[in-house]
This record gives sequence, C-alpha cells and structure tokens, in this order.
Amino acid sequence: MANQVFHLVIASNNHHKVSEIREMAPLGYVFHSLKDKNISQELPETSGTIPGNATEKAREVWKISGMNCLSDDSGLCVTALNGEPGVDSAFYAGLPRNDEANYNLLLKKLEGRSDRRAYFLTVMALIINGKEFLFEGRVEGTISKKPIGDSGFGYDPVFVPNGFDKTFAQMSEKEKNAISHRRNALAKVISFLKVYTEMQAI
Repeated sequence: MANQVFHLVIASNNHHKVSEIREMAPLGYVFHSLKDKNISQELPETSGTIPGNATEKAREVWKISGMNCLSDDSGLCVTALNGEPGVDSAFYAGLPRNDEANYNLLLKKLEGRSDRRAYFLTVMALIINGKEFLFEGRVEGTISKKPIGDSGFGYDPVFVPNGFDKTFAQMSEKEKNAISHRRNALAKVISFLKVYTEMQAI
C-alpha cells in the first residue's frame, strides 16, 4: 500500500484550476482533467446551493468514470443582500453570462448601503474510493463602490479582501492565489489526502 498511486479526475477543463491543483498535489496523487478522460458532457448544477452543486458534479464524474474525483463550486456572498448572489453568482444578471453586468447589478443593489461586507466561498467535493468529503474555503472582504483593476475575472474588480487596499483585479495572479477561497479549500483537500495516504500505508 505504501507505493499506491491514486488517480483523481478534476471536474473541470479550466487550465488554471487544473494547474493549481497539480502544483499542490502530494506525492502519490495524479490529477486528470475532464478532457484527459474524454468527458465532454455538461455536469449538473441544479441543487440551489454551492455545496450541493459541488457534490452533484463530483457524483456525476464518479458515475461516468468510476474514478476518484474532485469538483468545486464557488460564489460571492454579500451580507447586506442576505447572501446574494451566492449560488447564482455566475448568472446574477441573467443569460448569457456577463461578468461586467453581474458586478454592475451588485453595485446598483448596494447603492446607499454602508454595510459592504462580503466573502467568496468555494466548496470542494472529493470522492475517493466511493466515500464523499466536503471542504470549504473562504476569503472575507468588502465590496468597493466602483470596479477597479483589469486582472482576474468575475467579481474581482469589486472585491477588496480584508487586510488589503486593492481589489482582486488589481493583484497579480500569484498574489491573489495565495489568499483565494479556492486555494484555502484546496489546501484542506491536500492536507486530507496526505493523511489518507499515510493511513493507507499502515
């Protein structure tokens, strides 16, 4: 068991996401993209919650491939808006998806409000040997009054993480990734996998 290699499918074809996970992977784990495994169908996201969507996608990949897998779902949650946009973050302003329309709608809803607290949430669902595990990552911050910066994507131009005086969109990719919600969740997954490996070696 000590030399066992675990293969996992990442429920994504996002090159940056796959690279980030591979970069952090402990010895004994090989991560594959959906493309690597010729999985092309759309994965379900119908649960109405971020943890539910992550779980749905992981279960679908497990069903299709029979392989250990890792999926995630993320959203921006704003305190003054009772958690909006949350699970609807990607399509907050409707279809088709438009990042600028999404954050402009958010800024409009926050006009005149003094409470601009928010957090990004990522939930990662891991299925390994048929068992399911959930891991959560957060980064707390506030919503700026106007978009600033031209890096990143999504709500990055309006999100200022706590402890900084600039938005995610003003940060380098390396700086953002060091504190991001996805990185926080992934760190928990990797810590779990290291312990799992040690237990399998006993």
